[in-house]
Amino acid sequence: MQTILGANGQIAVELARELQRNYTGNLRLVSRNPRKVNDTDAVLAADLLDAGQTAKAVEGSSIVYFTAGLPPDTELWEKQFPTMLKNALDACRAAGAKFAYFDNTYMYPQDDRLLTEETPFAPVGRKGRVRAHMATLVLEEMARGDIPVLIGRAPEFYGPGKTQSFTNALVTDKLKAGKSPRVPVRDDTLRTLIWTPDASRGLAVLGNAPDAYGQTWHLPCCDERPTYRQFVAMACEAFDRPVSYKVIGKWAFAVAGIFSAEVREIRELLPRYEQDSLFDSSKFKRRFPDFDAMTYHEGIGLIRKEGGRGMTGP
Repeated sequence: MQTILGANGQIAVELARELQRNYTGNLRLVSRNPRKVNDTDAVLAADLLDAGQTAKAVEGSSIVYFTAGLPPDTELWEKQFPTMLKNALDACRAAGAKFAYFDNTYMYPQDDRLLTEETPFAPVGRKGRVRAHMATLVLEEMARGDIPVLIGRAPEFYGPGKTQSFTNALVTDKLKAGKSPRVPVRDDTLRTLIWTPDASRGLAVLGNAPDAYGQTWHLPCCDERPTYRQFVAMACEAFDRPVSYKVIGKWAFAVAGIFSAEVREIRELLPRYEQDSLFDSSKFKRRFPDFDAMTYHEGIGLIRKEGGRGMTGP
């Protein structure tokens, strides 16, 4: 039995598809309101803030993936995320299950250095500090050695379905809606983005590779690093639209934040858009050389072909 904790988000949905496709037909999806992804999935409703419910959700699992998410509410993150993670780790220890933690880059410095698995944490803002604390809890569990533990870390997403990111909200979702794209802060900095199905496939690969445990891994990204100017040009071409976009300056986010709690919640992330985003996933690619990461042209083309609209943004 392989179990996904926090099973309704885009990463978890793609992870469930990949696990069923290539690794196991014995899959349990856990969230407060779980939904099947594959016909053979077992679903279990559980609140990860409740230690007993979390322990029950993990019972009988050989591998547990923690992909739980929360709305972009800082106080909610501070109050709930560490508890959810601690309950999951305690449950895995009791069950003797392997633990694969899906992580982001909020704890890293927001500058233009090359980010590797060895980059020290230097969080900016309260959300960054929460993610640094959570990653440290997982590293401490890894060092304790009672159960096999790994971290799979991803940079900013772009992708199909309900992928939630600045890039989807401001570029591809705008084009889907017949509007002009927006770019946060600057259009000339290099971006490293990960295609959400690649992040999920990469986590599945790691979870099912015994030698991947006891380590942190950067999940596989395309080797290209386009600027937003180049990314928007590719997107406009895919949508058969003239290349046209507007850069949203930091002052605009500051003004919007006066009226919008959602905008206030994302302002601490803005410094990363002033700098090149250089996320290095060469360690993963050396260990798994047959893994093909989606190119930006291919990914944008697939977003263009899919039906419906995704997340909307400011």
